[in-house]
Amino acid sequence: MKKNIVYIVLIAIIGIIAFVPGIRNSLKDLFFPIATIENAVTINKEDYNIDLQGINVPSTNLKNFTDKPIFLNFWGTWCPPCRKEWPTIQKLYDTRKGNVDFVLIAMKDEESAVRKFLKENNYSVPVYIAQSPISEKLLPKAFPTTFLLDKSGRILIKEDAYRDWNTESVHQFIDNIIK
Repeated sequence: MKKNIVYIVLIAIIGIIAFVPGIRNSLKDLFFPIATIENAVTINKEDYNIDLQGINVPSTNLKNFTDKPIFLNFWGTWCPPCRKEWPTIQKLYDTRKGNVDFVLIAMKDEESAVRKFLKENNYSVPVYIAQSPISEKLLPKAFPTTFLLDKSGRILIKEDAYRDWNTESVHQFIDNIIK
């Protein structure tokens, strides 16, 4: 009889976890705090060949960023979720810029609008506008889209929605990959 009650309770708990989105998402954030880790997807050297016009930094090419992990974000001043996550990106940048290269690429945007946005908000994260085609592996389908790439080009994180990037779990994740 006691075994049956235990089984019923376990089935009920599994059912609640599986079918109640709030609980499922809370547990997912607790045990898997970062967006999907995509072990199989690697960015090749050809995919890194993107000429970047610097807005608040010198112009360069994405292929020049290969000695550290890269925080690569595609955004636009016209995108409300992009604007919402900017303060969290700035805070992450302020604490991790020595260990991670930050490359934020403004998409479908005018240079003057990007400059105005950065100046009005006192943001210092490196921002660029792509001057050459972007590889299909990196080309965003939604905004914002953020990748965290390791030194070998492997996609460790891909997030295609707003995210608070200044959380303890993000900092711990970065600390683990820079060791």
